[in-house]
Amino acid sequence: MSENPLQGPDSQLLLSLVQVKMPFGKYQGTVLYKLPVSYLEWFARKGFPKGKLGNQLQTIYEIKLNGLEFLLEALKREN
Repeated sequence: MSENPLQGPDSQLLLSLVQVKMPFGKYQGTVLYKLPVSYLEWFARKGFPKGKLGNQLQTIYEIKLNGLEFLLEALKREN
């Protein structure tokens, strides 16, 4: 079943961006929304990991690239 774009972003995915920590690499232990854009750009060039983490990293990259961090503000305050 695919997501209906008229329903807006997946709230669980957005929530995971302020809760999940990077499991490996230079920024291991850093919450995904705090990853620097330069690190996300590196993934964009080299390829995002497969699966859920890759989807999360692509999402936070797009959010930062398009200046949409405000979408995460309420979620950050709650967590």
